[in-house]
Amino acid sequence: MVGSIVHQLTKGITAEEAEKAGLGAYYTDHGLDVYPQSAGGFPFSANAIACKGDPIANLQEDLAAEQKARATYEKLIDLCKDNPDVVDPLRFLREREIVHFQRFGEALRGVQDKLAEKRMFAMGNCNWNNNNNNDCQC
Repeated sequence: MVGSIVHQLTKGITAEEAEKAGLGAYYTDHGLDVYPQSAGGFPFSANAIACKGDPIANLQEDLAAEQKARATYEKLIDLCKDNPDVVDPLRFLREREIVHFQRFGEALRGVQDKLAEKRMFAMGNCNWNNNNNNDCQC
């Protein structure tokens, strides 16, 4: 959505207007296409995806990502506060990040609760392979 907003704001500008706005290097590399990169000009890479194969670590990373996105939207809102056509969708996106953060928090609590449960294992005298009617009594 942010890419769509940027596209709408830059649609139809000339190369000279892009240069005057400080977008000369960006325009040289990408024209007016939306290219995923940070505000500092660093392109998106898979290094931004943090996954460890551990549900608690992964959920903590998800929580952090939602907070970072929320903070970014708030800064964009500050920069565009005089343009309601830009601010309204940014506020919507910020609210979604807050809800996502809440849902990831709930998932984290659920995983932590599940991992904290005591596990009980029972063994009986059952010969499952010879039990043809599947009514094991162990």
